[in-house]
Amino acid sequence: MRSLILLAFVGLAAQLVDGALGMAYGVTSTTLLLAIGTNPAAASATIHLSEIGTTLVSGLSHWRFGNVDWKVVLRIGVPGAVGAFLGAYVLSNLATDVAKPVMSAILLALGIYILIRFTLFGLRKDRLGLPLRKRFLAPLGLFAGFVDATGGGGWGPVGTPALLASGRIEPRKVIGSIDTSEFLVAIAASLGFLIALGTQGINPAWVAALLLGGIIAAPIAAWLVRKIPGRILGSAVGGLIVLTNVRTLLRSDWVGLGDTPAEGLILAAIALVWAGAVVWSVRAYRLELALEAATVTVDDEAMLDVETVGAARPAG
Repeated sequence: MRSLILLAFVGLAAQLVDGALGMAYGVTSTTLLLAIGTNPAAASATIHLSEIGTTLVSGLSHWRFGNVDWKVVLRIGVPGAVGAFLGAYVLSNLATDVAKPVMSAILLALGIYILIRFTLFGLRKDRLGLPLRKRFLAPLGLFAGFVDATGGGGWGPVGTPALLASGRIEPRKVIGSIDTSEFLVAIAASLGFLIALGTQGINPAWVAALLLGGIIAAPIAAWLVRKIPGRILGSAVGGLIVLTNVRTLLRSDWVGLGDTPAEGLILAAIALVWAGAVVWSVRAYRLELALEAATVTVDDEAMLDVETVGAARPAG
């Protein structure tokens, strides 16, 4: 019972992050399931089954708050579903001792990308309104869907930064569209796992617990997407994913440093980098706010000067 309550809180926390940032539900949840010894394919299947419900509620919530671009949803979601089905088949046919470090390596790469992307670069806003083309969205969706199924997460970490980096759609609609299109990806990946695995290794109670937590969090996250600084949240989540998956890899047969002083030193160093990244993001976000406020003040003063000169100029 205690583990089910913990999983419900994991689902709630992961969905809060995912709904506010457009990523990390699958990556965060799968990372934790792997940490407690779950089979990689079963972990990914469990997450994707729970995501059918959470992404549906999340998508509806984002739609209600005006955070969804339906053209983007279809153009990236359908190829994403194809990629997810293929990824589920590939992961289901890998041996567990091979699949676990492979999945952790994928999650680690995604975590590093999230950490660097949001800590150092923030969000790009100078190309809003330019159209997103099918030849960009379709390959992106196919690749992101494949990574999502094989890594137990990755739809958001691949899709959200790519759309944000394009600068052609405002951040809240990037997040809402990615979360909504993930419903198609979750269905396709779940079908792939059920066809390949049946229900082997899938615990319905775990699915239900994650689903319950995610459903509670989804509408809250859709509202918070306008409130929480994505840069800070991205650094925090990225660091957590990196730390957890480095630990998994260190304890794998690939590296073999589990329960050694070297493991402790490496994890401590990563924790320090993680803390520094969060502090950096907080300071960068505050600087952005200060610069925006200064720009508004300067613009207002310039307008006031123009109005003053105009009023003082003699008529005729």
